[in-house]
Amino acid sequence: MTLQELGAAIAEAAGPAVGDVAVERGQELVLRVTRDGLLPVLALLRDEPRLRFEQLMDLCGVDHPERGERFEVVYNLLSLTYNRRVRLVVSTDEATPVPSVVGLWPCATWYEREAWDLYGIVFEGQPDLRRLLTDYGFEGHPLRKDFPLTGHVEVRYDETRKQVVYEPVALTQDFRNFDFLSPWEGMTTLPGDEKVHLTRAERGQIEGPR
Repeated sequence: MTLQELGAAIAEAAGPAVGDVAVERGQELVLRVTRDGLLPVLALLRDEPRLRFEQLMDLCGVDHPERGERFEVVYNLLSLTYNRRVRLVVSTDEATPVPSVVGLWPCATWYEREAWDLYGIVFEGQPDLRRLLTDYGFEGHPLRKDFPLTGHVEVRYDETRKQVVYEPVALTQDFRNFDFLSPWEGMTTLPGDEKVHLTRAERGQIEGPR
């Protein structure tokens, strides 16, 4: 079965829950799925004997801030039985939750916590939606495209208070002009080689008679 045939078979079995089927880069089967149809489609992919996508290999977020539904949640599945892979994509916005898949794959807890932490994507039915990679007091979601590169707060150890403190980011200067020119590129004459630019007569005057 080719990827095109596999995609067509999944779309036929899943019905309107699958909105688009594509083979990207000639070797990646990608299905775009509705939020309401996400769990039935994933259960179909896992349990259907002709498919057998037993493993959830990865779940991650993607941010497109120019879109109304700015986030995509990407699910990468692997069939050990047939040595095939498939990718599912579902879209959402900042306020609308995506169904948690922890009931199908318990390992999804770690992936969904990461997506919540870094993007702010909410997973409905996830019993342990806590930050995973940032601190519990962290403000915002750092992988959003509109998150400031400096962050909102800085962390340092206060020697007077003898504890770690959080403070608003304060840059020492508004604009920094970095000189990225290599010192070897900017240097025309190495130390000790100044005489190379002199004429023979000028060098003779400096060196004196031999």
